[in-house]
Amino acid sequence: MEHIVIIGNGIAGVTAARHIRKNSDKRITIVSGETDYFFSRTALMYVYMGHMKFEHTQPYENWFWEKNRIELKKAWVEKVAGKEKQLHFSNGETMDFDKLIIATGSVPNKFGWPGQDLDGVQGLYHKQDLDNLEKNAPNKEVCKRAVIVGGGLIGIEMAEMLHSRHIPVTFLVREDSFWNGVLPAGESELVNEEILANGIDLRLSTNLEEIIDDGNGRCKAVKIKETGEIIECDVVGLTAGVTPNINFLKDSDIELGKGVKVNRLLETSIKDIYAIGDCAEQREAIGRRRPIEAVWYTGRMMGEALAQTICSNPMEYNPGHWFNSAKFMDVEYQTYGWVSGRNKPDFEEHFHWRHETELICVTIAYHKDTDLFLGINTFGIRMRHEIFDRWLTEGRKVDEVMTYLKDANFDPEFYKLHENAIITHYNKQRGKNIQLVKKSWKRIFA
Repeated sequence: MEHIVIIGNGIAGVTAARHIRKNSDKRITIVSGETDYFFSRTALMYVYMGHMKFEHTQPYENWFWEKNRIELKKAWVEKVAGKEKQLHFSNGETMDFDKLIIATGSVPNKFGWPGQDLDGVQGLYHKQDLDNLEKNAPNKEVCKRAVIVGGGLIGIEMAEMLHSRHIPVTFLVREDSFWNGVLPAGESELVNEEILANGIDLRLSTNLEEIIDDGNGRCKAVKIKETGEIIECDVVGLTAGVTPNINFLKDSDIELGKGVKVNRLLETSIKDIYAIGDCAEQREAIGRRRPIEAVWYTGRMMGEALAQTICSNPMEYNPGHWFNSAKFMDVEYQTYGWVSGRNKPDFEEHFHWRHETELICVTIAYHKDTDLFLGINTFGIRMRHEIFDRWLTEGRKVDEVMTYLKDANFDPEFYKLHENAIITHYNKQRGKNIQLVKKSWKRIFA
C-alpha cells in the first residue's frame, strides 16, 4: 500500500490528508511535534482572551483520525533524505515514505537583535507560543508591561490579547503608519486611531535596537534605536512577519528559495515530494500574488488541489482572485482583488470614502485608463465574497460596481447602511451622476 507522509498538521496538511482519504485507500501518516491533533491556529488569541478553551479550537473529535485511518505521529523531523525516501526524527527514529508532503508552515521572523533568544521573548504562531504567553503574561501583576515589535496582523492580535488582561502594551512599528505597505494611507490612519483609542502606546517610525538581559537569561527591557530610550518590560512579542519553516531541509537535495520551490502542481525539485501552505514558494508568480502566501485559505486550497494530484487526477493550484479578512481590535477588515498600499502602480487609482465620525471606510481601486474595477477594501462594512469574485471575473467597470453596490452589502439586518453616502462622495469626486440600484436577491444569487 502506497504510504503518504505529511509533515505538519496545520490546515494545509490536514486538508490534504482528508481529501486523499476521500479519494483513496492509501496509507496516510501526519507527523507533527507541535500538538497531538490539528487545531485552528487563528483561534489561539481567543483562548488567551477567555472566549474559548483550547479543545474548542480542534475542528475534529479525537476519534476522527483513527476512524478515517489517518495515522498520527508526534515527532520533530530533523532531516529529509529524498533519494532514500526516508525521514529522520530528532529522537533517532526513521520513517519511510512513498510520497512526501511538506506542510510545515511558518516561524516568526528574527533579525539578529541582541537578546532575541532570551526568556520572555516570543512570537505568536505555535501552540507553544500560547503556552509561553500564558506563563509569561498571565496578568498585569506578573507582566507589568509588554513590548510588541512589528506592525502586522499578528502584532495587533497580540496587542489585543494583552490588552484584554489590562497589561500595558508598547507597540513598535518601523513604518510611519501602521501596515501602510499593504493599506492605503486613509485606511492605515484609521487603524492608527483604533490602536490609540484602545490605550495602546503606539510608536511609529520606531525600530528595536536590542532586548536587554536581566542577568539571568530573561528580558527586562528594550532599547529604541532612534532615541536610545529604555522601555522596561516583562514580555517582548516578536511579530515582524513570518518566514517559511524550512531549516530542517537545508541539508536536503530539495531546491529552496525563501520557501520550498514548487510548480503549479505543487511538486518540488525531487520526484514524489511536494510542498503546500506557508512553506511553499511558487516558482512562477500567479498574477499579482506573492510567491509565498501565509494565509489560511490558500493552505486549504493547496491541500485540496494536491490531494487530487496524489490520487492520479493532476490538478494545478489555482487560487483565483485575492481576498482576505482580518480584525483590527474592534474594526473588521475585508479585501477583494487588489488595492495597493504606498507602492501602488502608476495605472491604479483609488476612490476613498470615510464616515465622518465612525471608524468606517471604503477604498475602491480601478484602472485609471480603462476604469476596470481592480479591488475593494472595507473597514466596518461586511461585503459578499461571491459578488466581488464574480465582478472581478467578469471584468466590471468601476461605475457598474458603484451602481450595484447595494447587492454586495452583507451587514446583518438593522445595521446602518452607507451606500448613499458613498455614492454621493463618488459622484462628487469623479464628476459622475451614478444612481444606486435597489438590492436584488435575484441578481445576488444569479
